[in-house]
Amino acid sequence: MLEQLFGSRTRTKLLRLFLMHPDKAFFIRELTRLIDTQINSVRRELQNLLASGVIKEVPFASSAPADEAISFVPTKQLKAKKAQTDKQPKKFFQADQAFLLFHELRALFFKSPRLLQQTLERELNTLGTIHYAVLTGFFVDRDDTPIDLLVVGTVLRSRLAKLIHGFEKEIEHEINYTTMTTEEFLYRKSVIDRFLFTILEGKKVVLVDTLSSQK
Repeated sequence: MLEQLFGSRTRTKLLRLFLMHPDKAFFIRELTRLIDTQINSVRRELQNLLASGVIKEVPFASSAPADEAISFVPTKQLKAKKAQTDKQPKKFFQADQAFLLFHELRALFFKSPRLLQQTLERELNTLGTIHYAVLTGFFVDRDDTPIDLLVVGTVLRSRLAKLIHGFEKEIEHEINYTTMTTEEFLYRKSVIDRFLFTILEGKKVVLVDTLSSQK
């Protein structure tokens, strides 16, 4: 859906990365590696985003602190990259938080889990028999739960892990999830399990629910 709205998968990936980390500055090759896209496509979409005002070009020294700005770079490469910066200054890019629609765009990407709902629901249903699944935590701005996704039913765990890994790459954020059998879920619900009720009683987005009528 986002690719359809913004017209380019590369542009969507870049927007997601910049909006997820508005205080960080990135250089071109770093962006290429992080979103796993050809450098020419990244360069082209950076120019589009610059022209629209969503991002800005910033001097390395005036953006985030050095260690933070390239925090995605492995530690063993840190000194080498700093040395390269001294010899040949790179162009760094960062979200422009003064952009008129900055907060609206950020909300569109990160405060609307429904944008992921159809895809997740469709994919989850290919992994086995799902009776209950909810998005919580990161997806609904909750910090009182240790997980972001709960899946109840019989699932192929290896395929679920692969699916989650794919979404983590898309949103550039770790997704903490847990699975339960239907029997375990119903038992923990019956004994008012604290962990489960923290999820059930709080803000969430229900993807699948065939258990609402069961006690």
